[in-house]
Amino acid sequence: MDSPADSPRHSADPLRPVDARDRDGEGRARNARPRDGLGRPLPYGADGVPRQPEGVVRAPGETVAEAQRLLDAGRPFHAHEVFEDAWKSGPEEERELWRGMAQLAVGLTHAARGNVTGGARLLRRGAGAVTEWAASASGQDRPHGMDLGRIAGWARELAQDVEGGAPVDAGARAPRLRG
Repeated sequence: MDSPADSPRHSADPLRPVDARDRDGEGRARNARPRDGLGRPLPYGADGVPRQPEGVVRAPGETVAEAQRLLDAGRPFHAHEVFEDAWKSGPEEERELWRGMAQLAVGLTHAARGNVTGGARLLRRGAGAVTEWAASASGQDRPHGMDLGRIAGWARELAQDVEGGAPVDAGARAPRLRG
């Protein structure tokens, strides 16, 4: 840090008070910067897309429906947050399923941002996680109506496309989670 304005305790942004910190009501650090549809931080004061609330406990069907809505809208970063809530609050036996789904959404996020290596890696990791979960869950390959075999195939195909240099439009390449 070369100057006090570069310090996290000082701000060169006139819309942000000096010594302000992004904290929630309980004092935990939270980044309040606005974000674009792919979750990239924007400058303070810029118009961003509404953030996904964190820590929301949803029924599995609601999780899938909300994630699909966000994926279809080209907002896979936000869908990742929905899957992460399910991963953290859901039953122990489904945590790896939701974690894999979160990895797939963040893989799509990185691919749409142009991060070839990270996008392909996370898409393959997520595909492996949901495939492994389905195999260990007594062949349950359609939990909550999601077709895990088709989703894993979508992720592997997208990973190949990304590595081949194809640009990714997150909304156009969003997976169909059900049926």
